[in-house]
Amino acid sequence: MTMSKNYWLFKAEPHIYGIDHLNAAPKKIGRWDGIRNYQARNFLRDQVALGDEVFIYHSSCKNVGIVGTAKVVKTAYPDPTQFNPVSDYYDPKSTQENPRWVSVDIQVMQTFPRIISLAEIKAQRELENMVLVKQSRLSTQPVTKAEWNFILQLL
Repeated sequence: MTMSKNYWLFKAEPHIYGIDHLNAAPKKIGRWDGIRNYQARNFLRDQVALGDEVFIYHSSCKNVGIVGTAKVVKTAYPDPTQFNPVSDYYDPKSTQENPRWVSVDIQVMQTFPRIISLAEIKAQRELENMVLVKQSRLSTQPVTKAEWNFILQLL
């Protein structure tokens, strides 16, 4: 029995770690870390699976929107930044025995020739129920297969 693939949208601040950083990484694989929202953490820990596909979304920048796709190449493991006192993502309540936060590794599959902007997404009737539109601040969020396919057709 094969498990069905899930689709996700991961938000990144491109000046901190965006698609250009991923593209520059060996084999275009990078660690998705620094998630400090419990709902987003639970998605990463409990639902994001090997082979799932991901939209990379640039946020907190001039041109917000989807900039490419990636796939999950390593499932949840303790986020090392939570243990590093000099990291912006340090969590003194996390311990090696009881880590609170997780990371996944993703590999860039495609960098889009243009940004699919949040305004463009919001203008599509077919995407009106997308988590990005309804709960825009969540950094890791599910995307339906229909939403995934529709967005790819916008390119």
